[in-house]
Amino acid sequence: MIPYGKHSIVDADIEAVVDVLENHNITQGSKVIAFEIALAKYCQSNHCVTTNSGSSALHVACLAAGVEKGDLVWTVPNSFVASANCAVQCGADVDFVDIDAETRNVDVNLLEQKLLQAEVTGRLPKVVVVVHFSGLSCEMQKIWQLAKRYGFYVIEDAAHALGAQYQGHPVGSCKFSHMTILSFHPVKTITSAEGGAVTCNDPVIHRKLKLYANIGITRDHGLFVGQHFEPWVYEQQVLGCNYRLSDVHAVLGLSQLQRVRELVSARTGWVAKYFEHLTDLPLKLPVVDNENPSAWHLFVVEVLQHDRLETFNKLRDLGVGVNVHYIPIHTQPFYQGLGFKWGDFPVAEQYYQNAITLPLFPTMSESQFEHVISSLRKVLT
Repeated sequence: MIPYGKHSIVDADIEAVVDVLENHNITQGSKVIAFEIALAKYCQSNHCVTTNSGSSALHVACLAAGVEKGDLVWTVPNSFVASANCAVQCGADVDFVDIDAETRNVDVNLLEQKLLQAEVTGRLPKVVVVVHFSGLSCEMQKIWQLAKRYGFYVIEDAAHALGAQYQGHPVGSCKFSHMTILSFHPVKTITSAEGGAVTCNDPVIHRKLKLYANIGITRDHGLFVGQHFEPWVYEQQVLGCNYRLSDVHAVLGLSQLQRVRELVSARTGWVAKYFEHLTDLPLKLPVVDNENPSAWHLFVVEVLQHDRLETFNKLRDLGVGVNVHYIPIHTQPFYQGLGFKWGDFPVAEQYYQNAITLPLFPTMSESQFEHVISSLRKVLT
């Protein structure tokens, strides 16, 4: 079975992990700090805080934005549930903005319309979590202008988008946002096995992120509330979470980061071949924005003339491990229990009904690619 995604591990990654296991602290050591510094440098942001997952990164980002009970957070239905769960975990209410049918990212026109209505009713969001689906950046400059007008925090969910660019800047630079979250799950651009991070430029937000990701505890005497002088003293200043990344995970991510351009380039090469071979099939292919290059975490097509379930099953039977990204969040039983239902966000729902994710990973072989193409032709022609 050819998987839809797969990690790429080389000898240097293994050697880095073994070195930490044998010679360094395996948690709360120097490798976490080194990874955070390297990520901030790569993303061209001022600060970075690592976490043990992208979901944790979303949660602490909402906490750092001050999200609490009674607040409202908006995101898109076309994402993994973590993009909405982070608000619920803070006690806030969640709502969604439908997607653009071409980019599969948030429809900025619908966002603006919803904000106008929310201003009238006095129920504006405290945070908008925008998702860079498949690695393609949202229209961040327009979103940032809306944020300044209506006074909400912007959190970029860039779990798919490390290695992407927007207006010549790396996604993660936070040029048009308050925070950006990253994910290092094995199928992402780089992996730390499990892991995530939040980048930002504001030192106050940075301090809050560090607190919330570290149980709310600081050992920095300069930040203490009380007058303590003993060297062992620490203070818990907020109710945080134990979302720390271990040094074992961090050093793997740090090693992988050295190859990030190579890994994105490999993905981009396979995408170019997909476009070369699929244009004559009854499929809707993803949009390409040459001015704002995608990181190409996913390659999702939409079936136009065939039944999606039948197509999915036939491809699986042929050894092509296709997947579907994503079941709209608002249709999940938990969110239906909050009052959402099918029909609320029709563009995301229509997209979902036809979407199939094709295999895409840096180490895909020519023979694997050819098998995917021949299988698609067999099923769709």
